[in-house]
Amino acid sequence: MQRIIFNEDHHAFRASAKEYCDRSLVPRMEQFLEEKTIARAAWLEAGKQGFLGLDVPEEYGGSSVGDYRFNAVFAEEVSKVSASLSSCFGIHYDCSAPYLVDLGTEEQKQRWLPKFCSGELITAIGMTEPSGGSDLAALKTTAKKADGGWVVNGSKTFITNGDMADLVITAARTDPSKGAKGITLFAIEEGMDGFTRGRKLDKVGQTESGTSELFFTDVFVPDENVLGEVDRGFIHMMERLAQERIGAAVSNIAHATQILDETIEYVKGRKAFGRPVGSFQYNKFLIAELVTKAEVTQAYVDNAVVAHDEDRLSAVDAAKAKWWSAHVQNEILDACVQLHGGYGYMNEYRVARAWRDARVTKIWAGSNEIMKELIGRDLGL
Repeated sequence: MQRIIFNEDHHAFRASAKEYCDRSLVPRMEQFLEEKTIARAAWLEAGKQGFLGLDVPEEYGGSSVGDYRFNAVFAEEVSKVSASLSSCFGIHYDCSAPYLVDLGTEEQKQRWLPKFCSGELITAIGMTEPSGGSDLAALKTTAKKADGGWVVNGSKTFITNGDMADLVITAARTDPSKGAKGITLFAIEEGMDGFTRGRKLDKVGQTESGTSELFFTDVFVPDENVLGEVDRGFIHMMERLAQERIGAAVSNIAHATQILDETIEYVKGRKAFGRPVGSFQYNKFLIAELVTKAEVTQAYVDNAVVAHDEDRLSAVDAAKAKWWSAHVQNEILDACVQLHGGYGYMNEYRVARAWRDARVTKIWAGSNEIMKELIGRDLGL
């Protein structure tokens, strides 16, 4: 079914995004996989092309397009190359940008955003902790007031871009007596004494994304690096989770659809018993089901993208898009592996990598179980 949410400007932008991916990402994939990170050159090239400043005002080096559909287009094109590349870039231009733009002071914006847009300054978001998972209100990282700033102690884990981030938007507990209402956001920068990185985590999939542990030992963070209001960090995070989740949904279905398209071409050419394996009734019916699920899911996600662009996407609808797209993505990719037979289990085949990469989407950005809990509560259950 033809998608109707994009216009000529979006199509032209998609062509530019695809050209960037084909030129700067695809030829380097083996390097990224081997080094378990994205080369800085790829970030700088993305910045040069204007892909990192879509939500940043022009006076700070961005393009301030004011249209979330452009974010979605870039996410889709990168997702077609790799789910992990999409998550790394997405954390930066799609998730971090609203924190810096909406909550940053004029001095902070002048200091960080130009390099944010150029790719010289890479960001991460430090929320998840070893004992917390999806429970952001249970943070154990603390920040105690000191003369001229705060002293931060604690740790974060599963941090995308954590291996190379120059600035980490970090949630810390500033008033233990207030529970979730006693959390503050800090911009912790590379080079601050006591800020160290752990090993790159050995993950099942998404090998090329530099996911790391972060440690804070008596890190002095000046008042100038407080992001937003003191003790309102939890609210700041909740207000921006909808964009993170719709961004995840966009990437999920784009990633799955790309591999499904490649699988359809594969089963047309792969023969067994003298016939293309795609012509067997079971496989034909299975693929018909997968294509239908992909297109129906795409329609819902597209509707959510438009709703978010018009500032009417609810947290509950974002949760629906996130969990369902992750579910369908994993269902599609598992079937694609099966359709490839033994070759589907070989790492040299994109379908195998995609299958491994996708599994985490049912866990991050709020687990699918948490998403269903949010939806259930909204129904009065």
